[in-house]
Amino acid sequence: MANVQQLRRSPLAARSEELHNASGDAVAVREIPFTTQVGIRATQGTEGYDALAAALGGLPAKVGDVVGEPSTTAVVWMSPDEFLAIDKPDTGLAETLERTLGDHSGQVLDLSANRTIIEVSGEAAELVLRKSCPLDLHPRAFQVNQAYVTEVAQTPLILWRVAEHTWWLAPRISFADHVTNWLLDAMVEFSGTKG
Repeated sequence: MANVQQLRRSPLAARSEELHNASGDAVAVREIPFTTQVGIRATQGTEGYDALAAALGGLPAKVGDVVGEPSTTAVVWMSPDEFLAIDKPDTGLAETLERTLGDHSGQVLDLSANRTIIEVSGEAAELVLRKSCPLDLHPRAFQVNQAYVTEVAQTPLILWRVAEHTWWLAPRISFADHVTNWLLDAMVEFSGTKG
């Protein structure tokens, strides 16, 4: 029987060379495939919330908050009782959090196949995103390690500023090609790529 990890393909696997060729010093784009993503529902003040918060090193308290870092497990605020934990591939985080939650009220759901992550980096990355994102992306308004549910290319996604000049976009996989096409077009003036 084949190993499932060997059979899977990321939504942008066929476009990795295209993404590489379109990237330059000012702005670069790449896919970060197969991240572990776990949806969490828990109401503050409940035993389930407290157990999950203890296991994850805390849960975000308000819109824009992220607990953790992109190099480890991070938890993004989605709504007052909804969070998305993002981790490296194949960590077993969903199973760990299910055991942690146990019979307490709340929900843990493996959403790893729901979204992919598209990284946009470089000094012009913010300018590329400004062409379509309605949020104020200035560093004073949108700081490093903040994330918001917003739109890019008229597509709902999670936008996370993981470093000063690096952004992670997490669209649903069915919209990954559309967001990528938009990014490649928006990058042309900065990358020198001819359309």
